[in-house]
Amino acid sequence: MKVINLVLLAVVLVAGPAWAESLTGPQKNAVRSANQYISMQGFSREGLIQQLSSEYGDGYDRSDATVAVDSLNVDWNEQAVKSARLYLQMQGFSCRGLIDQLSSSYGDGYTESQATYGARQTNACE
Repeated sequence: MKVINLVLLAVVLVAGPAWAESLTGPQKNAVRSANQYISMQGFSREGLIQQLSSEYGDGYDRSDATVAVDSLNVDWNEQAVKSARLYLQMQGFSCRGLIDQLSSSYGDGYTESQATYGARQTNACE
């Protein structure tokens, strides 16, 4: 059984994800950076692209950052929940205030739907 598991692991590592073969070196690095960011805190799609491409962030070309983020399998609603929880740990928000913070282009950049989901899942709208 251990031999079979090792063989399967080797096949997965050698084959890799199909999308990875089509990514450039900078795009693969941006994927690694993006995964690190979303493992630490919530990010919207736009917020993550901004973080990766900003001169104050990682400095990737915006096109490479966009390709990298779009290659990920991310539940943006769950990212909005993570962000909403973090905001509520720092201070109180009304339902509308939290949705506005999450969806603002000056805030997190979630869609209105994602921001609403995040606020509702954290009980800010009850």
